[in-house]
Amino acid sequence: MHCHLEDFFFTPFTPLQVAAPFAPPVKKPAPAAPVASQKRIRITLTSCDVKAVEKVCSDLVQSAGQQKVKHKGPIRMPTRVLTVTTRKSPCGEGTNTWDRFEMRVYKRVIDLLCPSDQVKAITSIQIAPSVEVEVVLGGDTEAH
Repeated sequence: MHCHLEDFFFTPFTPLQVAAPFAPPVKKPAPAAPVASQKRIRITLTSCDVKAVEKVCSDLVQSAGQQKVKHKGPIRMPTRVLTVTTRKSPCGEGTNTWDRFEMRVYKRVIDLLCPSDQVKAITSIQIAPSVEVEVVLGGDTEAH
């Protein structure tokens, strides 16, 4: 009786054969219902009054939450401080005394991901007259 070398060695499985019995069954995704295209919308709020900006921001975020819209923000941008230094004396004589006046500009950015028809519902809030609002519509994004 002859012994062959192949009789003593176990032939290994290929990786595909090993993984197949333990792999979960592959589920095919259900056909997606037609969804309105999502738009990226950036709302920029600018004002010299920080309380007014924060109030409008909180109203926008609350309105977006009620509409069940994905949003990011408010993102607080750096405060711009504009300064003007002038002499107190109108004629230029006397002691060199100076006045420094400054104006602070506060800026907030809110990003929304929603259909463009919902933007009107979200932005229909009371906005203080001192707050400037800029709305920029971005491109279409796929609904995930």
